[in-house]
Amino acid sequence: MSGQTIALVTGANKGIGYEIAAGLGALGWSVGVGARDEARRDAAVRELRAGGADAFGVPLDVTDDASVAAAALLLEERAGRLDVLVNNAGVTGGMPQMPTTVDPSAVRAAVETNVIGVLRVTNALLPLLRLSASPRIVNMSSSVGSLTRQTSPGPDTGPISAAYAPSKTFLNALTVQYAKELRDTNILVNAACPGYCATDLNGFRGVRTPEQGAAIAIRLASLPDDGPTGAFFDEDGVVPW
Repeated sequence: MSGQTIALVTGANKGIGYEIAAGLGALGWSVGVGARDEARRDAAVRELRAGGADAFGVPLDVTDDASVAAAALLLEERAGRLDVLVNNAGVTGGMPQMPTTVDPSAVRAAVETNVIGVLRVTNALLPLLRLSASPRIVNMSSSVGSLTRQTSPGPDTGPISAAYAPSKTFLNALTVQYAKELRDTNILVNAACPGYCATDLNGFRGVRTPEQGAAIAIRLASLPDDGPTGAFFDEDGVVPW
């Protein structure tokens, strides 16, 4: 097996995921660009390689068991292990999301990708992560998933959301449970909030760049062996649950 660090970023063909892949590539890592859309995935890989990154494409639909299994096999055949998994793929479920009127299908769609997709991908890749000397899992969450921030007076915490925000709360809870189960291993599992970045997920209304949003994921992906696990971070430090 190569001594080069091997990472996979889901939803990496654009936005924050692309910038995470670029940042990890800049560290000299080999980075798998996980994405459903073949044309966008190939374009992202070409662009990353042109920038000097060791990038490779990984066909991946986090909502599909067969796709995830195929991605795990590709990584096993290519590298024999996985060092870092960044669960970045996500959807909003569509807007508006007032709890009294939201279509249950919107909630289902958000949970299927943002939570069950993370569960599906993580469990499929855990055998490869266990072969790493310093495995890391980073789940891309959001401050709108913080119950403390949602219920505290202060700055606006986003629009009322019965699908997207609760899915991130669910993801945070899942992150904690993974960290508890894996606490006696060398796998560090944390959640990251990129901030309100301008991406197509929000119609490019965000006030931060995707590159800025990617920084916290890159930091958590490269934690030292004595780094934290089971916590939630943004660029300023720990985010309250």
